[in-house]
Amino acid sequence: MISPREIYNLLLDSSQTETKVREIIIGLTWTLCNAEGIGLCMSPAIPNRTLPWSGTLVDRPLSELSIWIRSWDNYQATVGMAVINAAINTTSDLPAKAEPISLPGFSNLAVFEHFLPLICGQKVAVIGRYPGLSRYEQEVSMTVIERKPKSQDLPDPAAEYILPEADWVFLTATSIPNKTFPRLVELAQNAKLVLMDPTVPWLPDLADMGIDYLAGVAVTNPSALRQTVVEGGGVRIFETGIQYRVLELSR
Repeated sequence: MISPREIYNLLLDSSQTETKVREIIIGLTWTLCNAEGIGLCMSPAIPNRTLPWSGTLVDRPLSELSIWIRSWDNYQATVGMAVINAAINTTSDLPAKAEPISLPGFSNLAVFEHFLPLICGQKVAVIGRYPGLSRYEQEVSMTVIERKPKSQDLPDPAAEYILPEADWVFLTATSIPNKTFPRLVELAQNAKLVLMDPTVPWLPDLADMGIDYLAGVAVTNPSALRQTVVEGGGVRIFETGIQYRVLELSR
C-alpha cells in the first residue's frame, strides 16, 4: 500500500502538461478551470477581497498552477485542485468506465442512494454534511463529521474515534486541497472507503492508497455548468451540467 501522503505527488505527476488555462471561475460554491478539459473543486467558504493573483491566471500552463495544490492558502489550493482535475479529465478513461447514477430532484445525493442497499445495517461515517443527507439518517446508522458542525454533527476531532470503527466511510474529495485527506484515509483503512463529490480526481492509483470506490462526476453540459457556477450554483450543478458516476477500484 502507498502512503496516502503521496496523493500530492501523484496529482502533480498526473497534471504535467503545458496546456494553457482558458478560464478560471471562483464561484460562490464551486471553482471551475476550463482548459482542454473542465475541472472542479469546491470553493473556500471564506470570501477574500485581496487575492494578489486575480487577473493573471488565463494562458498560464496547467503545470505551473497545479503546484498550488501544495499551498496552505485555501484559494491557491482550490485553484490548484481545479487545474489538476482539468488536466486529468482530458486524458482519463475512468469516467467512461464508471456507472452513471442519478436521483431525480436530489441528484447531489445519488451516491448515497446508490450505496443504500450495501450500507443498511452497517456503521457509516460521512465526512461533510451534504445538503439533504438527513433523509437517510433514519434508515442508516450514520455519523456525520463536519468542520462546521450543526447540532446533529460531530466536529473534526471525532474522526480519530469514529473512522477506525466504521464499516463504510464516505470521504469528501475536498479533503485533498484542505490537506486532511492523508490522515482521514489512514483512519479509515478498516472500512470500505468511498471518495466522492465533484472534486474527485479520476485516478486508478488511488486504489493503492486505500480508496475502494471513486464517486466523481462527468461533465454533461459544459455551457450550462459554467453558467450555473458563475450564478452561484451549489447542488444545482447536478441538475444542469454534471452527473455522478461510480467506479469500484481494484486493489
